[in-house]
Amino acid sequence: MLNKNRYKLIVLCLTTLLGANIYAQKRMPVIKANSTSVNVQDGKDFKKDAWNISPEIKPDIYLTPNKNKKVTFYTDLDSISFFVQPNKEYNFKIILNKKDTAFTRIKYEATYLDKLKSANKYNLLDTRSVPAFTYQNADNANLTELRKGFKLDSIAGRGSEVSKILNLLHWIHNLIPHDGNHENPTIKNAMSMIAVCKKDNRGLNCRGLATVLNECYLSLGIKSRFITCMPKDSVFNDCHVINMVYSTDLKKWLWIDPTNDAYVMNEKGELLSIEEVRERLITNKPLLINPDANWNHKSTTIKEEYLYNYMAKNLYRMECPVNSEYNSETWNDVKKISYIELLPLDAYNQTPNKSEQSSPNTGTIFTRYKTNNPTLFWTTP
Repeated sequence: MLNKNRYKLIVLCLTTLLGANIYAQKRMPVIKANSTSVNVQDGKDFKKDAWNISPEIKPDIYLTPNKNKKVTFYTDLDSISFFVQPNKEYNFKIILNKKDTAFTRIKYEATYLDKLKSANKYNLLDTRSVPAFTYQNADNANLTELRKGFKLDSIAGRGSEVSKILNLLHWIHNLIPHDGNHENPTIKNAMSMIAVCKKDNRGLNCRGLATVLNECYLSLGIKSRFITCMPKDSVFNDCHVINMVYSTDLKKWLWIDPTNDAYVMNEKGELLSIEEVRERLITNKPLLINPDANWNHKSTTIKEEYLYNYMAKNLYRMECPVNSEYNSETWNDVKKISYIELLPLDAYNQTPNKSEQSSPNTGTIFTRYKTNNPTLFWTTP
């Protein structure tokens, strides 16, 4: 008798849940449309033709960066609004041309800038051991050959140190186009990569451009590193590599990006470092980029997209080689390459403090160190 009662109770519960689910589906809001184009009022922003109705995507998700704000979809026939809160989903159906049903969802997703602002805490007391950064001397034979071979003294000019830094930036940007769709050549030094680009009429990705420019600076005795700027995700398919270049005249690091021919300034026109740009993004302080910043001379680099979206994504954590030198990332059987990564306190994978792995193809040994201490990472030469 007890088992029968339990059985009846289970059946009743299942029936109730099924009925509730069917009821919920029946009560899902419905709007109509004859056109696939939808205007969206997202908080204060009105976006014309911002959404395309796609019945084949189930569900088709609209992500809003505005939390606790009203989002309204306007079709050519109808409209629907939701007051969007974090950790909630808002589902509805759009009936297109009286026959196709598009299951649609609105949900909040933090912007890259919001995510960066959550990563504002470091640990200045982090004493985990990391090696000291080094910079190859300009009298190195390879750097001397690079300097003389491309007449870099002439390209840099006779002006101030900052003008030399910027002249070399512009020269590399004009010499080699950015190509983010292909791997860099196997031999990764400035002389070789410039030659390959000329011979094959090709470009380099951002890491290749930053590597070439880095070696050009070193050849003139200007201390420089290339920095891999990465998002929060432990696994990602996009990051950006730029240069940090030390100005002895200004006594500070400078943000230098050969992909976009870009440098960054404050409201007074003073050049900023990567560390300063990151801090200003987090604290909502003004930022400017040079007006001639561009991508391959095909499109202007827009400050809002470049800094507040793309680089806000990629300034979450940073990594660079310990030794800034010629040919630093060409793998071979006897090579050892070390990197230091700077992480905020809420980043993933805080440990191990030190890790090693070797390439199965070349035997190159990679050693990686981690720190939460920005003072160690941004230390001056």
